[in-house]
Amino acid sequence: MTDQTPQVRLERAKEASRATAALTSDDKARALEAIAVALEENASAVIEANGRDIARGQADGIGDSLIDRLRLDEKRVAALSSAVREVAALPDPVGRVVGGHRMPNGVALEQVRVPFGVVGAIYEARPNVTVDIASLALRSGNAVVLRGGSAARDSNTILVQIMRDALQSAGVTPEAVQTVDDFGREGAKALMHGRGFVDVLVPRGSAGLIETVVTESTVPVIETGAGNVHIVLDETAPDDWATDIVVNAKVQRPSVCNAVETVLVLRQAAPRLVPLITSALQSEGVAIHGDDMVAGLVTNVIPATEEDWATEYLSLDIAIKVVDTLDDALDHIRRYSTGHTESIITTDTRNAERFLAEVDSAVVMVNTSTRFTDGAEFGFGAEVGISTQKLHARGPMGLSELTSTKWLARGAGQTRG
Repeated sequence: MTDQTPQVRLERAKEASRATAALTSDDKARALEAIAVALEENASAVIEANGRDIARGQADGIGDSLIDRLRLDEKRVAALSSAVREVAALPDPVGRVVGGHRMPNGVALEQVRVPFGVVGAIYEARPNVTVDIASLALRSGNAVVLRGGSAARDSNTILVQIMRDALQSAGVTPEAVQTVDDFGREGAKALMHGRGFVDVLVPRGSAGLIETVVTESTVPVIETGAGNVHIVLDETAPDDWATDIVVNAKVQRPSVCNAVETVLVLRQAAPRLVPLITSALQSEGVAIHGDDMVAGLVTNVIPATEEDWATEYLSLDIAIKVVDTLDDALDHIRRYSTGHTESIITTDTRNAERFLAEVDSAVVMVNTSTRFTDGAEFGFGAEVGISTQKLHARGPMGLSELTSTKWLARGAGQTRG
C-alpha cells in the first residue's frame, strides 16, 4: 500500500465495494475463514508488533486502561480468530426480505437488505477493532476504511496486511480493506470528509474523539458513546446478587465502556448493602467515591463531587450514592447517564418493569451484570461498536446494522394514471 494520498484509498474502497456487494454468502464465509487462519499462523508476528506499541505507550504514559485495550497476547489473538469464524457462521443479512406487499395495481414490492457500501471507522488503542469491524463489514458485503490511531500503529499495520493477503488468497479483492493510518490526521480528515466515497462512519474511543468525529464529519456518522453506566440496588436486592453483580460489572474488565461507574442504593437498603458491596469492591482494589451517607456507613471513602457522578472512570474507581426512592434513582440516571447501559438489582417485579420501561438507554437490564452489553455476548460474533444514538442503530451493532435497505418493484406493464 504505497499510495500517496488518502483519497486514493477511499476511491479504491468505493470501487471494491461493488465487488464485495456481489459476493455470495459462501464467498464471504471462505474469505473470513482465510483471515481466521492467517491470524492464527501469524500470531507471533502480531504479538511482536503489539509489543512495540505497548512499549511505546508505556513510555508515553498513556495510562493503564488504554494499555489494557491496546494489548494483544496469545489468548486475545486466538479470540480474534475465533470471532472472525463466528461472524462467518452468522446468517448473511444481505438479500434478506424485510417486508413487502402487492400494490392494488398488481406491482409486487419487496424491501430487502443491502450493504452500505464503504464503512469507515475511526478508533484509538483498540487493535481488536481492526479485525472486528473488517470482518463484520466483509460479511455484510461492505468494504472498509480504517483509521486506528498512532497508539496501535504497528499492531494495526500488520493486522491490515494479514487480512489483505488473506483476501487475495481467497480470490477477493484486497482493496476491500483499507487503512489511512499512515496519513495521520490527514487520513482521519479524509474519512470524515469523504462524502461520496464513505457511506457511514463509526467512531470508537474517548468522548473527545467521538465528539470531534460527530461535529466535523460531512458523511453520516453512527455515534458510539461513552459509558457512564449505572446499577441500582433496591431494598429487595439479595445480598449475593448485589455483591456479585456489582463486583463483576466493575472489576472483570474496568477499562471498557460497559463497566459500571455509579451504583445507586435506595436508602432502606443502604445499611445492609453499602457495607457489603464496598467491602467486596475494596478487596479487589477498587477506590470508593461516596456521598455523605456512604461515608457514614463505611471507611476509606473518597468524598464524591459533582464531577464523580458524570465520570466514566475506566479504572478501578466507582461512585456510590444513596437515594431516597426509585424515582430519585431514575432522575439521577436521566441527568448523568450517557445512554449506554443501566441495570437494577431487585426481586420486586413492579420496580423491575418500571425500570425497563422508563430508563432510556440503549440497553436496560434487570438482575444481571452490565458487562453483557457486548456484540459477542449478544451473539453477533463481534461488534462494530455500541451505539448510544437512536438512528440508524442502537446498542451493540452487528451485521444487520451495517446494511441499509432498498425496494424492489416487479410489474407487468403498469403505468400511473
